[in-house]
Amino acid sequence: MLGKIARIVEELKQNWGQELDDDAIRRAMKEAGHKWRKRTLDPVTTFRLFALQILFGNVACNFVPHLGRKRVTGQSYCEARSRLPLAALQTLLTSCTAKMTEYVRGTGLWLGHRLFLVDGSSFSMPDTKELQLYFGQSGRQAPGCGFPTAHWMALVHFATGLFTKVLEGPLRCHDMSQVAELHPELESNDVLVGDRGFCSFAHFGLLVSRGIHGIFRAHQKLIIDFTPGRAHKEPRQRVKAAKSAKRKGQGADAVFKGIPTSRWIKKLGESDQIVEWFRPLARPSWMTPETFAALPSSLQLREIRYKIARPGFRVKEVTLVTSLVDAERYSADDLAKAYGLRWVVETNLGHIKTTMKMDVLRCKTVPGVLRELTMFVLLYNIVRMTMLEAARRQGVPIERISFIDALRWLATAEPGDALPNLVVNPLRPDRAEPRVRKRRPKEYDLMSKPRDVLRKALLGQQDAA
Repeated sequence: MLGKIARIVEELKQNWGQELDDDAIRRAMKEAGHKWRKRTLDPVTTFRLFALQILFGNVACNFVPHLGRKRVTGQSYCEARSRLPLAALQTLLTSCTAKMTEYVRGTGLWLGHRLFLVDGSSFSMPDTKELQLYFGQSGRQAPGCGFPTAHWMALVHFATGLFTKVLEGPLRCHDMSQVAELHPELESNDVLVGDRGFCSFAHFGLLVSRGIHGIFRAHQKLIIDFTPGRAHKEPRQRVKAAKSAKRKGQGADAVFKGIPTSRWIKKLGESDQIVEWFRPLARPSWMTPETFAALPSSLQLREIRYKIARPGFRVKEVTLVTSLVDAERYSADDLAKAYGLRWVVETNLGHIKTTMKMDVLRCKTVPGVLRELTMFVLLYNIVRMTMLEAARRQGVPIERISFIDALRWLATAEPGDALPNLVVNPLRPDRAEPRVRKRRPKEYDLMSKPRDVLRKALLGQQDAA
């Protein structure tokens, strides 16, 4: 049972399975400097047990030996798992994902481009001092009343849902401080789609320098005016005029209120234009001075505004900024549809966090949490590749294949088992569901003081009685 995942992958005839065979695991461990004795829980066996643990919903360590039919204790397995080098697991994830990405290179292109989605999310973990210091917790919770929470960002291949790269960091970590680390995973002519948090001159400048295209929702503070030939003030002019107004006792903020910093160039259609963005004077805190100085002085970008009339959608008007300025090849409707695909990433994040139960990790140390995250991403990608194979055999889009059915089959299949027809979800276009819960949670007060303080108060009440 322990080596079944690699052998099941062989049955699917997918070459990335070679990255998970016993020799590949031992090689990764040796490259990470790991040494081990001949024992029941050697690195290969421990890795296989770890994979089973994740596939079965990150069950307790005491249950894992029963899954793998090993006569060891849960504590022994837990200690063996903690000996696995994080670098080795990351090597296996990187090599396996690289092979998967190459395998799906021509799958589901958007107007001839590979389309990638980027988004951030979070997960929590046990309340230990080490994790609190490293990840931090929500500022809405008093010390001792919340759990450490990590921020993580995923680069997702739209056509297959693969996580091609995942980054983790402290909770109070802005997406822009990490997104540049994802760019090496992209190639020239790829298209990156994201929300308004990724829409900035600095980010577009980095993408353009690599030949990568971007489609992002306009930041809420960005002033966009579709009036042909309208006035504009470049960043340097705005600062200069604001200082002059301040000396005269006038309101500095009101000098150019409503006037964009971009220069109007060309009208392409109704609420569709090409403009020139200028490099800001202030350097983003996440960018080095050398990188900022290397950015172009200006960029020609395209701004589009459209309305969403479908029922159930909260946003009625959306403004996009993109580097795809060719209106003949990329119509406004095409760009709007591409940005609409961004919501697929929410489904993918839901699969790994809710279906696979990654929303709350179990380890109490930073290396342990990172090991869990690495294995979750690896197993998630294996499930996605299983879905892709099923979709090809059953002649349906991959998004119609049931994620949980693929997960359950992968967890329980034996070597030699043929991939069955997986459940095909019904096609539900324009589905709208209210974000409410029918089942009521138990009505307990939320913790507002540390548990030991509350416990002492409770015992004090008993003594007084």
